[in-house]
Amino acid sequence: MKFGIIGLGRMGGNLALQAIEKGHEVVGYSKSGEKKEFADAGVSFAGSLAGLTEALEAPRVVFLYIPAGEPTEETVSELGEHLQPGDVVVEAGNSHWEDSKRRYTSLRELGIHFLDCGTSGGVRGARHGACFMVGGEEEAFGIVEPVFADLAVEGGLLHVGPSGSGHFVKLMHNMIEFGMVQAIGEGVELLMRSEYELDMPALFHNWNHGSVVRSWLVELMEEGFREYGDLSSLESRVQDTGEQVWGVRYAMEKEVPIPLLAQAVWGFYESRDADRPWAKAVAVMRHEYGDHPIETK
Repeated sequence: MKFGIIGLGRMGGNLALQAIEKGHEVVGYSKSGEKKEFADAGVSFAGSLAGLTEALEAPRVVFLYIPAGEPTEETVSELGEHLQPGDVVVEAGNSHWEDSKRRYTSLRELGIHFLDCGTSGGVRGARHGACFMVGGEEEAFGIVEPVFADLAVEGGLLHVGPSGSGHFVKLMHNMIEFGMVQAIGEGVELLMRSEYELDMPALFHNWNHGSVVRSWLVELMEEGFREYGDLSSLESRVQDTGEQVWGVRYAMEKEVPIPLLAQAVWGFYESRDADRPWAKAVAVMRHEYGDHPIETK
């Protein structure tokens, strides 16, 4: 297929490269202009959103990998002015699901399809096979499914349900993720404060072979120790994008107790003030899987 990607950062850019390798044609648009790495790989660039839509054939498919909030709001609104009935917008960032439902309704009035797509797997997944959880109408999903199927890891594509459901389950996924990395981070601090001189990379390597806690996150922690040593060169601050607050608010509205997941959210705030090894460990894992910023002293 030939489709568009708006936003060629960590996720959008790597998905574009994967798509090109798998025989798709990608038209890209970035506010920062044409990027040589992607142009050399075969991505054709448009100078505007209007130019991007003109370069595609009906039914046009346009993926958005841009920050949630105002950037997404403005882009979806402008796309509504250029796309035609039957075209599909795939909003694949981490937007609030209620915003996605509203955008679906506004575009539907124009005859334009809207899919909210949670994307997981980090930068490596975007480059080599991602996990997609998609909300929206069956008809729209059917149009984009060939692209999703090619860019997903085996078993990593699911049409979750109606509009909003894709971004909702992605938020829940991220809440669980925060809880898991918090648990590993606190375990790291206990290990590093113990009376034993432990070979931390070797220990996490050992844990990832047959133990109950074996996982990709444990693998990433091993890689982080090999790259950053005892983590003393790192700042404790954990960078976050803020969407975890939506999950806590939702739990409060539904009166669902989530003490572990909420504590992981408080951990983001605590990391801003204290020199704590667990925070450095969480920052390392988030940097390894999502290329989130990591700060050194």
